[in-house]
Amino acid sequence: GVPVMWAELSVGRTTRRNPVGAFKRLAPDSLWPGVGGLGVMTGVGILSFYSVVAGWTLSYVWHALIGDFGSAMTAEASGALFGELTGSLLPVGLAAGVLLMTVLIVQAGISAGIERASKILMPILVGLLVILAIRSATLPGGHEGLRYLFVPDFSKLSGAAILDALGQAMFSLSLGMGAMITYGSYLSKSENLPQAGATVALFDTAIALLAGVMIFPALFAAGVAPGEGPGLVFVVMPTIFDALPAGGLFAIAFYVLLSIAALTSTIGLLEVVVSYFVDEQKWSRPKAAWIIGSGCALLAIPSAMSVGYSPLFGTFGEVFFGGMLGASFLDTQIAIWGTYSVAIGALLLCVFVGWKWGTRRALESLAESGDDVPLARAWSFLIRYVCPMAVGVVLLYKLYTTLFSAS
Repeated sequence: GVPVMWAELSVGRTTRRNPVGAFKRLAPDSLWPGVGGLGVMTGVGILSFYSVVAGWTLSYVWHALIGDFGSAMTAEASGALFGELTGSLLPVGLAAGVLLMTVLIVQAGISAGIERASKILMPILVGLLVILAIRSATLPGGHEGLRYLFVPDFSKLSGAAILDALGQAMFSLSLGMGAMITYGSYLSKSENLPQAGATVALFDTAIALLAGVMIFPALFAAGVAPGEGPGLVFVVMPTIFDALPAGGLFAIAFYVLLSIAALTSTIGLLEVVVSYFVDEQKWSRPKAAWIIGSGCALLAIPSAMSVGYSPLFGTFGEVFFGGMLGASFLDTQIAIWGTYSVAIGALLLCVFVGWKWGTRRALESLAESGDDVPLARAWSFLIRYVCPMAVGVVLLYKLYTTLFSAS
C-alpha cells in the first residue's frame, strides 16, 4: 500500500488539484481524467453506505448510555436488538445525522473545519483506544485473547488470506478513491512525502492492532468465540460487557470510539467529492458540501433499509441490485464501491504513474522537499510491475469468489 500511496501523494502535490483536475493537468485531452472521475464517484458511493454503518454506532452509544447491555443481553436478545434497528426507519435518520455532522465540518474548510476537528477527534480516539486496550488486556483470561491475536498459526495462512489482506490494506489506506491525491494537493513543497506516506501506514496499522488488543482479550475474558464483521461489533460485543468489570463504562467508551472513528472517515470521503466541485465546477465550499451531503443522504436510504429486508427497499435491493451477488442493497454497494471500484482505481493509478506520467517525474515530486526518497529504484519497480500485478490479482480474486459464491 505504501508505494501506491506515494504515487497518489506525488500526483496531488504536483498538480495542486482534485483527482479529476490532477489527471487533466498531467494528461490533457485524454481519457485519464476518467480515473479521477471514478475516484469522485467512489467517494460518493462509499459515503452513502458508510454513513449507514456509522449511524448504527450512534444508536449503540445510546443503548450503552441507558444501560441496555446488562445481564439480560443474551446472544438472542442482542441479535433481536440489531434486527430491530436495521428493520426500522431509524437508520435512515441516523445516517442523515452522521452526514449532517460531516457536512458541518467539511463546509468550514480545511483549517477551520477538517484540521480543527481532527485535532480534537484524533487525540480522543487514540486515548480511548489505549485506555480500553490496556483495560481489556488486563482482564482475567484476557491473555488468551492476546495469544489468539499475536501467536501465528501458519497453517491458516492461505493465498486467499493474503489477497484479503491486500484488499483490506487498499481500503484502510483510502487508496484508489482519490483521497490521497486530494490531501496530497494540500501539502506544501517542504513536506517530506515519503515520510508522510509511511507514517500514515504505520499509524493505520498501529490503530488496527490497538483495536485488536481492545476486542479479543475482552471476548476471551467473557468466554465468547471471536467473530468478524458487523456481527462482532453489533451482536457479539453487547453480550460481553456485563461480564467485564465496569462493563457499562467500557460499553459507552467502545461505541463512542467507533463513532469518532467513523466520523473521521466520512470527513475524508466527503472532502474528495467537495474538492472536485469547488475546483472544477467553481462551486463554493458550503454549497458543494451541502448538496453532496444531501445527495448522499438520499443514496443512503436504500442501504439503510435493505439490511432488515423491509418490504420496499429490502426486496428492491436484492432483486434489482443484488441478483448477481445474492446480497442486500447495502452488501452490493459495499462490493461495488468498497471492493471493485477501489481496486480498479488503484490499478489504473499504478499504470498511469508507472507508464504514462513516468516514475521519474513522480520521484521528482516525492523529493521536492529536498529529502531523499528511500529505495527510489525499488519503488519505481514496484509501482510499474509489482503493485499493478498485486492489485489486479486481488481484483480477479474478488470477482471470482463473488461469482463462485453466487453460483
